[in-house]
Amino acid sequence: QVQLVESGGGLVQAGGSLRVSCAASGSIISFVDMGWYRQPPGKQRELVASITTDDRTNYADSVKGRFTISRDNAKNTVYLQMNSLKPEDTAVYYCNALLNPGAFASWGQGTQVTVSS
Repeated sequence: QVQLVESGGGLVQAGGSLRVSCAASGSIISFVDMGWYRQPPGKQRELVASITTDDRTNYADSVKGRFTISRDNAKNTVYLQMNSLKPEDTAVYYCNALLNPGAFASWGQGTQVTVSS
């Protein structure tokens, strides 16, 4: 089964930037529409950004204009560049397939992003 490993999270002040990465085992992600999800404390996981196999992107309204999703198929990696971070962006960030994510790969550990005010 595909394994996904997220990294790059950390503690940042409001207004700061972070880039999180998601490395996949094998070379399958080039064939799959991918998404970045996040789970804030005490809340359900939500989709924040997605990228198709032909690099079309979509964003949740809450992050539009601040976050950028990208992919490097040669490195089997999906990225999320997060700028102008806000305290409400604090969450554990995960990547997975856009459609049927749990069937594509088990959810990884995620990477914690904490934004201080």
